[in-house]
Amino acid sequence: METKTTPKVTKRSANERGRADHGWLQARFTFSFSGYFDPDHMGFKALRVMNNDTIQPGGGFPTHPHADMEIFTYVIEGKLQHKDSMGNGAVIEPGNLQYMSAGSGVEHSEFNPSDSEKLHLYQIWLHPNETGGEPRYAEKQLGELANPNDLTILYSGDGRDGSTEIRQNAEICFGKADAGNTLIVPASETMPHAWIQVVSGNVSVLGENLKTADGLAVENGAGGFSIEATEDSEFFLFRLNETD
Repeated sequence: METKTTPKVTKRSANERGRADHGWLQARFTFSFSGYFDPDHMGFKALRVMNNDTIQPGGGFPTHPHADMEIFTYVIEGKLQHKDSMGNGAVIEPGNLQYMSAGSGVEHSEFNPSDSEKLHLYQIWLHPNETGGEPRYAEKQLGELANPNDLTILYSGDGRDGSTEIRQNAEICFGKADAGNTLIVPASETMPHAWIQVVSGNVSVLGENLKTADGLAVENGAGGFSIEATEDSEFFLFRLNETD
């Protein structure tokens, strides 16, 4: 007889995250990053960075390199101006996403082009499941993709269901749920772990209440679970394998 494994959940409250204030940048760190180090929060499986940044008008990151990292940026408010060594140049609007697979090496810059509005975003990094390769770049107009009261797959290791293929055996979904609705995270033996990051609202997951900017690690959730919205909510769901 098969024994059902009870998922293990670990909440990462928004107010417990690391922080940095550089004047032009106010940052909150879910995992150890830059000058913030916490041996108990070094990442979760392939998920390595979950930075919640506010960039003041005219501020930004000058040209700098990356290699062997899957990098995702989600703009909550304001606008993000991007340029990279692949020749891409874009302004990412609120509610939209940018993906860059650094591969064998890429350089890019990120700025808030406004002289009056703050830029609020998430920058998310996943370790790839292979090293090297040509850098990749893609954008997503999330407002045109995300259905209400549903989980919309955005990125995956195989590019299924219109998602963008990434260099990791993982799935990144965006959830939108009206208050009182429940979304079902389906069973997955190949991706038994999950991370939920709440962008806005309030949700209940496996006995934990999560508000805006809270995160939750779910280990051994292969049998699936539910996410109940107690307020109108938006969140990211990462389905992850054993890679760490």
